[in-house]
Amino acid sequence: MMKIMKRKFQISILMASLILAILSCSTVKKLPATVAGASRARFVGNWTLTKVSYDGLLPGTVQAIFNQAAPEAFNGSTWNLTNSGNGIYTLSNGTSQTIFWSYNNSNGEVFQFKKLYQGDSAGKVQQGYQLIVASIDGTNMILRLPVSLGDKTAYVILSFYKAK
Repeated sequence: MMKIMKRKFQISILMASLILAILSCSTVKKLPATVAGASRARFVGNWTLTKVSYDGLLPGTVQAIFNQAAPEAFNGSTWNLTNSGNGIYTLSNGTSQTIFWSYNNSNGEVFQFKKLYQGDSAGKVQQGYQLIVASIDGTNMILRLPVSLGDKTAYVILSFYKAK
């Protein structure tokens, strides 16, 4: 009886080892956005700016954002963000701008980008833009662009939808 139990125990250990070996060789799955280091991946994809709104500002107060156009001109713009940090946004009127983007979470969540022109390298461009990440999930993103008003800060709020 003891030999039978010992044999069953050995077979169980062998099966458990085999299962563990098979599982450890399986393909790596995409990390969820909540895992450290995977947060940047949430931004990758094709986004459409669906709504511009304001917090602490009246519409028309801000003449231009990103030194380019009025906030409303960005409605309907598309933003293609690649995993490498390269990107491009295109306004509804066809104007495109190449960017280099990054994500910084050292002091809150910040989406930042630099405009790149022909011949520019991201490392040499000193000026850029920082937007506070209000929320982001698989299909929606809200970014808040700070605007100084004397001793107060107001925001242009950019709402995006991610195309599948």
